[in-house]
Formats: sequence, structure tokens, C-alpha cells
Amino acid sequence: MSEVLPRPGDPAITPELVKEHGLTPGEFDRVSKMLGRAPTFTELGIVSALWNEHCSYKHSKNTLRTLPTEGAAVIQGPGENAGVVRIGDGIAIAFKIESHNHPSAIEPYQGAATGVGGILRDVFTMGARPIAMLNSLRFGSLDSARNRYLFAGVVRGIGDYGNCIGVPTVAGEIVFDPAYDGNPLVNAMCVGMLREDELILAKAQGVGNSILCVGARTGRDGIHGASFASEDLSEASEAKRPRVQVGDPFTEKLLLEASLELIRSGHIVAIQDMGAAGLTSSSAEMAARGDVGVTIDTSLVPVRETGMTPYEILLSESQERMLVVALQGHEEAVRAILFKWDLTAEVIGKVIAEPVYRVTEGDTVVAEFPGSDLVTQCPRYDVPAREGADAIRLRAMDVSAIAELPEERDPAWTMLKLLASPTIASKRWAFQQYDSTVRTNTVVGPGGDAAVLRIRGTDRAIAVKTDCNGRYVALDPRVGGRIAVAEAARNVACTGARPLAITNCLNFGNPTRPEIFFQFTEAVAGISEACIALDTPVTGGNVSFYNESPTGSVYPTPVIGMVGVIDSLEHITRSTFRNVGDAIVLLGDCTDEIGGSEYLATVHGVTGGAPPGCDIVRERGVINTLLQAIQAGVVASAHDCSDGGLAIAIAECMMSDAEATTGADIDLAPWDSLPDRAVLFGEAQGRVIVSSGDADRVLQIAAENSVPARKIGVVRSRDEGLTIRVGRQKVRIGTDQLGEAYHTAIPKIMNTTAQAIVIDEVEGVLA
Repeated sequence: MSEVLPRPGDPAITPELVKEHGLTPGEFDRVSKMLGRAPTFTELGIVSALWNEHCSYKHSKNTLRTLPTEGAAVIQGPGENAGVVRIGDGIAIAFKIESHNHPSAIEPYQGAATGVGGILRDVFTMGARPIAMLNSLRFGSLDSARNRYLFAGVVRGIGDYGNCIGVPTVAGEIVFDPAYDGNPLVNAMCVGMLREDELILAKAQGVGNSILCVGARTGRDGIHGASFASEDLSEASEAKRPRVQVGDPFTEKLLLEASLELIRSGHIVAIQDMGAAGLTSSSAEMAARGDVGVTIDTSLVPVRETGMTPYEILLSESQERMLVVALQGHEEAVRAILFKWDLTAEVIGKVIAEPVYRVTEGDTVVAEFPGSDLVTQCPRYDVPAREGADAIRLRAMDVSAIAELPEERDPAWTMLKLLASPTIASKRWAFQQYDSTVRTNTVVGPGGDAAVLRIRGTDRAIAVKTDCNGRYVALDPRVGGRIAVAEAARNVACTGARPLAITNCLNFGNPTRPEIFFQFTEAVAGISEACIALDTPVTGGNVSFYNESPTGSVYPTPVIGMVGVIDSLEHITRSTFRNVGDAIVLLGDCTDEIGGSEYLATVHGVTGGAPPGCDIVRERGVINTLLQAIQAGVVASAHDCSDGGLAIAIAECMMSDAEATTGADIDLAPWDSLPDRAVLFGEAQGRVIVSSGDADRVLQIAAENSVPARKIGVVRSRDEGLTIRVGRQKVRIGTDQLGEAYHTAIPKIMNTTAQAIVIDEVEGVLA
């Protein structure tokens, strides 16, 4: 080990400085014991970056190990930049989802844009060309000017970055709920494609090989960005805007092409994105994976600002940068490839035999840690888990006793109100800002149950989707976790795809609170149960804790990113009714369950009751029935029944992206024994609406799978509108009324005049 002395000008290490770096006294003692001395300021910064929650998973790793991660299709599971699964013909899919919540809360445009950039790099560092982007977004009520500002900024940031780099944004979900006031959730997912033999891992190896910093130069932006993601949001968070990175999609496009060329050139053995914690995490994690030593010279790192210290260079999260391990003697070939793409590539270190992580500034050692201890010796915590009293009270609420409003005597009023609620209403205002068709592989784009992309040169396609209902998880975390996986699987199956594997982004509050840790462990248990039953292993993901603001914690929101495979392009199925005269069949059954529903939240302002049950065996039967019917050629359309219940799902089946296109005649007499509002707006799980020219065959396949199924109606022409017979009522709604409610709700809120007011109001708040 080398002698490491304090760098002239660095501050003294005090308890206050240690606390400012997010380390507990016990963690500081752990570092000191590891080093055999007190750390220097640079070493304190390194440990602060790597041992924060965002990088170390110190409160979640033990729980995450309970998830199923192996399967016949899995090539690479958790622990790398992205998971990889095979889909046949030697083709593999790399995919990953991550959060950029806190940056988006204070700088929505750049927060969202750099979230897109980071997840793109996670995928193409595996050797995969990105072919699609997805997102999962949560905001507070759009009644708030601040929330409208955040929504508009995030959507624009996602659109601008993806559009500039030329990767289509094809699917996602957007939810609005007061639970997300002050702390929006911005989760970005990327899907890429590669040949199985093109896979590369971020594992340093080969003593004597060179470590190069490639891509953009390093600046002071984003320093301590990972630490910022590992603390609660507060009124002081606005002062931390400098911790938000600034992205450049045009440089990212060059880096993407250069990285893929490097990977295929044979000149490199490893490549890693400089994401959270920048050069520190990428170099230390690559060394730990390869079980080798490394030495880094910060004076050789290309910078864009003068006077940067090793502390700043190591912790900067400047975007569009990669760390590469090149074969010894191949450095000039690597530089030539980067030069061709107008990017820099400089040797900044070496892989060494000595088991040490060493950082120098020229000839001066400024930080040194033994072996891979910096990564492997991070503390792990198991917090006592105890369900909160509020959750128990809300789940026990007798929601059936909530009296209907006078207006609800006409179910049409309730239906139109739900269709116009921002969570259910068309999100076309947002996704029309995204290029969803660039590269011309998109078969089904935004607005469907899941997006579908063809795989060129084959008869295959993949379906991709993000999904979660945070309200369910708040009321019953285990059931909510199950439902998140099951609904994502149903959405993928509705396009004709067999669910294959998932990635997850687990958004929760402060894990040191027992009630939050209970939510987390129970939700993971529910996810695990569903993934085992549906044979959809977890290939990786992200944990985002500390999603809290002065108003409290967000709903626990474990977002599931699902990938499925369609074995023949002939089986691609869309969600809207196709043919007038087709029978409408409901797979699954209606129940007397309205707990946790959008109906209660929107119409009555109530979050309570037990969420709908999730029979995962039944879910598997519904998915098998649906796929067999699609493969038999007897399904014209298929749509999952979820937010808003059966009535809303039927209305959605009647509408395309921009208008209502068909009518429907529905008879729900089989459920006359249930309350009308439960039949129409209850969110019983395991249900899919199918239209078919051969309903008898669909019903036969359902019976063979022991799945309840009934013919409930007929597709009519647009002019005939929607008719629903329920209980003793006959509800009639014109097609134009449905379209007006569904398609104009969000544009009316987010009009140009309102945007100008929003920006003025927010600037006033920030001033």
C-alpha cells in the first residue's frame, strides 16, 4: 500500500463533513478500519459516492436476492449494466429500467433528458443497439401549477433527447395522484438488440491493459448526483440544482455508434457507462467484477474546466462518457475509432496485478483502498419491518358503505368523469411529442396495451410495457406487487406476445422507517411470487429510495418493465375493436371489489379498502387462453381490463389514438347479483376483453384452461354508440361524448395559455 497524505487545500475531516457526505459514524469507522487510518477528503468523497443508497443498495440487496433471476431465456441477469435474454435465431434483447426522480423534481427537462441518456448507455454498453425507449411517470394533481410545469418539462426532456438520438419512444404510462406532489417519479426504460455472440461485460481484466476515458470531457456538473438521489427532497433541494447533470443527445449519438464499433473491433475487453458516481463507480465496479487492481491518474482525464481537483473529477457525473479497458498495445486503434466519431479517448490508468484501487494526481497518490473492499465491504442493513397503522386502517375501510352521489344514478355520468380523469384519459398530448416510429420497426406504438417492434430479418417481434398501480401497493404491498407483474404480463399478452422476463424500478420512501421497509419487502415478495408463477425472471433493475417530500412519502411504486416475444408477425394483435359484428368476449370474471379503484379516488376522493385480489394461477390461465386463441386466429382485438374497470376498458376498445371509431352493445346481466358500480367500475384482476368472429372457439379454449369466459356483447358501428345493460339500467352514450371526454381532457389542461401561466407561477416560486 502507498502512503496517502491529505492534499494541500483540502478541508479537514470533521464529524460535520462526514455527515454532509451522507455517512453515519459507524460507516466512517468502517472506512477508517478498512484503511487503517482516517480517510483523506478525496477518499471520503469516493466512499460517499459508492456507499450511498443509489450505488450500494445497502438497504435493499439482501431483499433483492430473494427474486427469481434464472430462466431458460436469461443470458445475463442482475449485476451488469442491463439484463439480456435470448429470443431465438441467435438474437438477444438487452433491457433495463432506472429512475431519475430527484433530478426531475428540481430540473424536470434535464432530469428527464439525462435519465434517458443514462439508460441508453446502460444498454449499448452490453453491445446492444437501442431500438426502443419506454417511460413510467408519476406526478401530483394537474390542478397544481408546479405539477403542470414538471409534467411539461419531463415530457419535453424525454422527447427531445430520444428524438435527437434517433431511438423511438414507443410506450409507457403516466399517472396523476396527490401522493406524488413534491416528488414525481421519472423512470426510463431502454430496450436494445444484439447477437448473442456480441455480448460484452463491464469486467476489467488483463494485467497491463489500459483504462481509457472516452466520449465527452469531464466538467463540474452532477457532482454528488448519486448522493442527492439517496436523500429526502426538501425545501433546500432547489439549492442542489448543480447536482443535476446536463445532457447532449448529439454527443450521445456519436458515443453510441463509437461504442458499438469499439465492441465489435476486438480492441477492448470491457466497457462501462460513467453514470451515477461517475468515474468512481465505473472504475471501482469494473475492478471488483474482474477481481483485479486498477490505478487511475486524474491528471490525465480530459476536462472542460480548469482547476478541477481529483475529488471533482472522480465524482463528476458529466454525461456521455464511458470507461473502456483496451488490450495492451491497442490504444491507438481505440483512439482512431473515437477520433472518427469526433470524440476523445485518453489513457487514464492501468489494470494492475496488485490488489488495490489507487487514484493519483500525477505522481501523488490521493486515494487508495485495499483490493475490492471499496465495493464488497459496503455495509448491508436489514431494518425492522412493520406495517404502518395508516395502511392497516385504510385497507380495513368498508368502501361498500360509501354512498353513491346523486349524479351516479346515471352511470353515464360516472363513466364520462372517469374517462376524463388525467390518469385514465388519453396521453396523446404527451406521446405525440415523441418520435415513436424512427428506425421503422414500430408496429404498435404508444396508446396500445403494449408496444410491438418487429425484429428485422425474422418473423418475430417483441412486445414491451411498463406497469404498476401504486395505490394498490400502498393498501397491500404484497398483492400490489403481484398485480404489477400480472398486469404487465396481460398487457404484453394482449399483443400476442408470450411474457419472457422483467426488469424493475422499485420506487419507495425512506427505507430506515419500518413501515417503508415493510412496503418494500412485501412488494418484492409479491413480485417474486408472480414472476415464479408466470415464468418471467428478473434480469435486473433499480431501487430508488428516499422518494419523500415535506408532505410525506410517495405511494410505494414498484414499476415493472416487461418484455415478451411474438413468434409470428401474423399474431400481432391490437387493442381496439376491428370488425363490426364481431362478438365481444370477457375472459375472467367480475367481482364485488371496488377497493383501491380509480372510481373511488376520482368520484369520491377516497383511497381505501382492500385492493382486488390477484390469483396468479388464474392469471396464467387467462394469458395462456389469450395466446392460444390468438395463435388459432380467432382474436381480432384484445385489451386488458384495469384502471376504471370493465366499462372504461370497453370504451377504450372503441377508440383509436385520436378518435372513437366503433360502437358496442353490451349486456352484463350475468352479474346482476353484484352492485352495478362494482360490475362497471370495479377493477377485478385477470380480465381481458376480446373481440372475435368465432366466439365459440374462444370460449372453448377458455374452458380447456379452466378460465371463466362469457360473450358479453357485439361490436357495432360508430353511429350506434355504446349501450350497456347492467342491473335494471340501460346506459346509452354517444361515441362523440366518449371521444370528447377521453381525448380532450389533458389538452384542455395543458393548453398554451396555461403553460405560460405555469412557467410564470413556478419562476415566482423559485425566486
